[in-house]
Amino acid sequence: MKLFLRDQWPFAAFFLVQLILLIMIFAMDGYWNESLMVYVMFLSVFFAGAFLAIRYLSHRTIYQRLSRPVESLEELTQTYGNSALCRAMDDISQEQYRLYKEQLHAYENKQRDHTTFIQQWVHQMKTPISVIHLLLQNEDDPTAESVREEVDRIKRGLETVLYIARLDRFEQDFLIEPVTLRSLVQNVLAENKRLFIRNQVYPEVKVDENWRVESDDKWLAFVLNQLLTNAVRYSAGKSNKVTIRAYERGAHAILEVQDYGIGIPTEDIRRVFKPYFTGENGRKYPESTGMGLYLVKEICGRLHHGVEMESEVGEGTTVRIVLSAVVPTLQESKIAES
Repeated sequence: MKLFLRDQWPFAAFFLVQLILLIMIFAMDGYWNESLMVYVMFLSVFFAGAFLAIRYLSHRTIYQRLSRPVESLEELTQTYGNSALCRAMDDISQEQYRLYKEQLHAYENKQRDHTTFIQQWVHQMKTPISVIHLLLQNEDDPTAESVREEVDRIKRGLETVLYIARLDRFEQDFLIEPVTLRSLVQNVLAENKRLFIRNQVYPEVKVDENWRVESDDKWLAFVLNQLLTNAVRYSAGKSNKVTIRAYERGAHAILEVQDYGIGIPTEDIRRVFKPYFTGENGRKYPESTGMGLYLVKEICGRLHHGVEMESEVGEGTTVRIVLSAVVPTLQESKIAES
C-alpha cells in the first residue's frame, strides 16, 4: 500500500491543483453557488478515490511483490494478474527467467568443460611425474634429491589444483561412511614421508586405532594433508615435532594438528581461511598460495565438520577438525582403556 501511495501521489496532487483552479475560475467569473461547488467537489473526490481504489485492486499483486524481496527465482514465473499491465509484467518476468536459465546453463556447461580439462591435464601431468620418480629411485646424489624435492612440490600443487576443480562438483564426489582415524593419519603420513625427513620434522601420533568418525575418507585425507604440509613448512628450522592427536568432546571427535613453529600473527588469524590470503607469513615463505586453509574450511563446511584454530607467534599453531564421531566406538575404546 505504501508503494502504491508513493507511486500515485503525483496524480493526487495534480487532481487537487486542477480542482482548485476550476473553482477559482468559476469564482472569478462571478458564478458562485456554495452548495453546488461542494457537490461538485464531493463528486470529483469520490470518482478520483474510486479510480485509485480500482487501480490499486487491479495492480495489488504487482505492488505487493515489488514491496518485498524476491525469495526464489521461481517467483518470476508467477502471474501478476489479468490487467494489461499485469500481463505485460508477466511476459517480462518470464522472459527474464528464460534468459537467466539459458545463461546459467551455458555457464554450467563452460564450467563443466573447464573442470574436465583441468582434471585431464592434472592426470596427464601425473604420468611424467611418476616416471621421474622411477628414474630417480636409485639415485642418491644431492642433485637427484633436489629434483625429488621439486617433483614433490609439483605433485602437491597438482593435487591442490585437482581438488579445487572438484570442489565445484563436490556433491557428486563424496561418500559419508565410517573412517578409522588412525589408518587415515598413517596413510597421509606415509604420503608425506619425504617432506618430514627433508625438513627434519617428525610426527607424533596420538590417535587411538579404534576411533572412527563419519566422513569422506578421500576429502578428509586431503584436509589432513593440507594441515600437515602447513605444519611442516612453518616448523622447519624452529621445531622438529608435529603432533597429531584425536580426542573426544561431547558427541564429537576432535582431530587436532599442532605444530611448534613460527605461529600466526593475531591480526591474520581471522583472515587465514579466505582465498589467496597469505598474510605476514606468506611474505617469508614464497611457496604460500593462500589456498590451503581456504580449501580446508570449504571442504569441512561441505562435510559438516567444524574448523577451529589457535595460534601464538613464536609458539606454534593448533588446528582442530570437529568431526561426527561413531559414538559406540568411542564408548568401546573407553571400556577397553579401563
